[in-house]
Amino acid sequence: MAKILVIDDERSIRNTLKDILEFEKHQVILAENGRQGLEEAQNGIFDLIFSDIKMPEMDGIELLGHLNESNIEAPIVMISGHGNIETAVECIKKGAFDFIEKPIDLNRLLITVRNALERKNLVTETKTLKKKVAKRQQMIGTSAIIEKVRNMIERVAPTDARVLITGDNGTGKEIVARLLFEQSNRTDAPFVEVNCAAIPSELIESELFGHEKGSFTSAIKQRIGKFEQADGGTIFLDEIGDMSLSAQTKVLRVLQESELTRVGSDKSIKVNVRVISATNKNLKKEIESGNFREDLFHRLNVIPIHVPKLDERKEDIPLLVSHFCELICGEQGIQSKQFETKAIECLQTRSWTGNIRELRNVVERLIILGGTIITKEDIDQFA
Repeated sequence: MAKILVIDDERSIRNTLKDILEFEKHQVILAENGRQGLEEAQNGIFDLIFSDIKMPEMDGIELLGHLNESNIEAPIVMISGHGNIETAVECIKKGAFDFIEKPIDLNRLLITVRNALERKNLVTETKTLKKKVAKRQQMIGTSAIIEKVRNMIERVAPTDARVLITGDNGTGKEIVARLLFEQSNRTDAPFVEVNCAAIPSELIESELFGHEKGSFTSAIKQRIGKFEQADGGTIFLDEIGDMSLSAQTKVLRVLQESELTRVGSDKSIKVNVRVISATNKNLKKEIESGNFREDLFHRLNVIPIHVPKLDERKEDIPLLVSHFCELICGEQGIQSKQFETKAIECLQTRSWTGNIRELRNVVERLIILGGTIITKEDIDQFA
């Protein structure tokens, strides 16, 4: 059941809409003019608003402007007995969801209601998902070493400088990359992730740069590569140390000339991409071993950010445990749990070779298998 506000100076229209919408099991609030409608919209939460255009004191166009200024999130459908294309276009430009004419066609009305409510639900779901993602993509901790990383992100993110993120597996390099993107000037453009270690060496060039139809046996159609997909935005090359030397050469060209060539083509394509890369390897040793190009390393390593091991920031473990506990209980639909002080102290004495990822797994195991209060005994038994 949706809560719908109907604003119209004609009593017959108000009552007709009320009868129809209530028959469809919606809750309906009526307002007889624009000012009353604005007051209702500002003081209540509605899933949908219908507003007449021609009304005394405050017409529908003026009301629409006030509703937008008030950040009313409900879709707004404008109604008019004097409808024309120009009026409809003006309403849509000013943020209206739709425009319908009097006399109101029942089927048209019901379709509009259904579409508007579906859109409202999608917007709500999107916001919820964004909040969940934002919760996941947080750098938790107040230790001096993690504050240094956080400050570096804040300084570097608004620039287009290339960043090389280093650190052991499970330390949170992906989170650093995501934060660099979210705090950059490219947040409205794509963020494309590539795990270089997960792509076979014979396919990585096609994955990164795309290919033309027929360029090799299985190339049955044209493919747009990750660099083209990220045009105008950011590409995150994770595990860059596992990239083949052949692919490294082509990546170097993209960085030097801001252009690429698809596999099987001789046409150059211009791209504007910010490159963030990450590795758990010592690239200087990889260069000495002949596994990584030194010139590419210097191109990527404009701004180095090293993510510390969990063993180097154990004072952050209480905050991390609290964060993971809230997150996991929400994901699993489990009643909120707490860790007693001795349990936290026990976790702080451990060595975390798997870093943040290992800690999260242990917290999840304890939440599922332990009691309402997680004790040291739970840790001894399950962790």
